[in-house]
Amino acid sequence: MKKQCVGDPDQLNWVKFWQEKLENKTDKKKDWDKAAPGFYKRATKDEYKELLLDELILDEEDTVLDLGCGEGSITLPIAEKVKSITGLDSSIKMLEYLREKAEKEGMTNVHTIFQPIEDINHEELGNYDVVISSRSLNGVVPIKETLEEMNKIANKYVFITIFGPENWQIETEFNEFIGKEQETFPGYNYIFNILYNMGIYPNTKRLDIKEYRKYDSIEEAMDNGKFRLDLLNDEEKEKLKEYLNRILKKDPETGKLYNKKDKADWVLIWWKKEE
Repeated sequence: MKKQCVGDPDQLNWVKFWQEKLENKTDKKKDWDKAAPGFYKRATKDEYKELLLDELILDEEDTVLDLGCGEGSITLPIAEKVKSITGLDSSIKMLEYLREKAEKEGMTNVHTIFQPIEDINHEELGNYDVVISSRSLNGVVPIKETLEEMNKIANKYVFITIFGPENWQIETEFNEFIGKEQETFPGYNYIFNILYNMGIYPNTKRLDIKEYRKYDSIEEAMDNGKFRLDLLNDEEKEKLKEYLNRILKKDPETGKLYNKKDKADWVLIWWKKEE
């Protein structure tokens, strides 16, 4: 009989680690209905969408389920490539923006479901050829159950993107500046190991995002969604303004403010469904 080592990673409870990590975060929950207008207005301007679409394996006859679809920044480009796509989200406001954009583009193959990702159920939703969760699983507490349902729903492939290790550089520095400990989300390695222990052996790829964020003003940089202004007191907001004034530089050609550390970092995790 093979003797198990005390530190055997196959025996580690990665689900528990994930849940404990989230329990320590005070800002994991966000009112997405309230955030929707600003999110819609600030639509991401880096290469994320193009990089992800290049990696997805899609067929024109595919049906797709997009979990945590938001306002449709990924949903609508995919709709142009497949038979139909259903966007699922817990924010009514986000789904309203998605339907509005789909209608404006004359897309009739886009459908929506109002439901939290945590509540997805194969028996209720049925099967789709491809299941996608783009930047949406980071705060899901019942992660194993959610991944199991995603795997059941998918006929062909599952694609997930989750925070990479360098996603929070300037936020970490800011919290150090005001004397707060940075509360990070669990990393992509947690998801990888949870899947591995479920008997799913996924592929991983770090999306090579080079474009950093740019702002017209310090106020726009403060309100970019990365800093939870609703959780900062007035003194901390003033310190944030001071911090951003110190670290942001002005591009002499465009007049935009930027910092090269201020860019997204995402890891793609995907697998082919077992026959």
